[in-house]
Amino acid sequence: MRFVDSEEAKKEYKKFLEGHERCNFQQALEWAEVKKPNWKPEVILAEGNNGEITGSLCVWIRKMPIFGNIMYSSRGPVCDIHDMEVMKQLTDGAKELAKKYNAIVLRIEPDIVSDDQDFRNVVTNLGYHIKDDAKDFKDEIQPRYVFRLDIKDKTEEEIMAGFKQKWRYNIRLATKKGVTIKDGTKEDLKDFHKIMIETGARDGFIIRPLSYFEKMYDCLGPEHMKILMAYYEGKPISGVIPIFYGNKTWYLYGASSNAHRNLMPNYLLQWEMIKMAIQRKDDIYDFRGVSGVVDENHPQYGLYRFKQGFGATFTEFIGEIYLPFKPITYKLYRFSEKAFRTIRQLKMKLKNRH
Repeated sequence: MRFVDSEEAKKEYKKFLEGHERCNFQQALEWAEVKKPNWKPEVILAEGNNGEITGSLCVWIRKMPIFGNIMYSSRGPVCDIHDMEVMKQLTDGAKELAKKYNAIVLRIEPDIVSDDQDFRNVVTNLGYHIKDDAKDFKDEIQPRYVFRLDIKDKTEEEIMAGFKQKWRYNIRLATKKGVTIKDGTKEDLKDFHKIMIETGARDGFIIRPLSYFEKMYDCLGPEHMKILMAYYEGKPISGVIPIFYGNKTWYLYGASSNAHRNLMPNYLLQWEMIKMAIQRKDDIYDFRGVSGVVDENHPQYGLYRFKQGFGATFTEFIGEIYLPFKPITYKLYRFSEKAFRTIRQLKMKLKNRH
């Protein structure tokens, strides 16, 4: 086991990550740059007998007022997740970092399916706890429920044939009605952000500032991030931000204006992103989060239905696994975190009523 501690090691890690079937952009050093200075990244590498990388875990460290440092890994580890020896190396590295930073906990949200019993056995044997009770967006940092589209070795025709008939119709309708898609630049983030504010006000969620998206572009664009904008009669009416990394494409952000929604620009934008993923010869197109409550009366059901119509698979991840280094302090921290989220939700509801 070793840590990424030089420019050469960074290059070696990036090559390993991009070439691995379990690659995730949230394990990338470019993504860690987006999260600085609030989070400090450290990368743990598991090694084979000849010093080759056999697994990795990118961990972020953050100081929390009162409680101390927490360690968090989004969508790690990247390895054969059933290999106890590799998993132990990564866990030992995390324990070393916990001592270095005097951390209270390591929290990991892996993109590993919930019913993977072998993985559950491995992490339980290594001392992790599995938090198995999250149902909704606000319960965890990363969505536990996503839609994923398997596009490996498939053509555009084969993929589109898997869409619901109405979805195919809406894609054609948008084109027929004169909606055009433009591959944007950093400058187009201004238009995207304006529409994003409109979306947030309509759907009741908090919007990140424009500077965050600009920082994202500086760290990831144009190789790993794009801005696609939909136009009608020369005006931007909708936009999306896809992320490309390794063998996958992720639909990370979407924004749609209240005007011209009848022109179905969001369907056409999804199709454009899926086509890009096919051209890249990706294995997976990831629609990202939906609520785990599949009920027509749920406020997020429309999002679920929209993503489902593209023939994607409803996927439940294992949720959060965690290794508490200071269990009592961590319990207190969890309680305060839950209270903070509840208060924030209430504030949003009150704000939207006025």
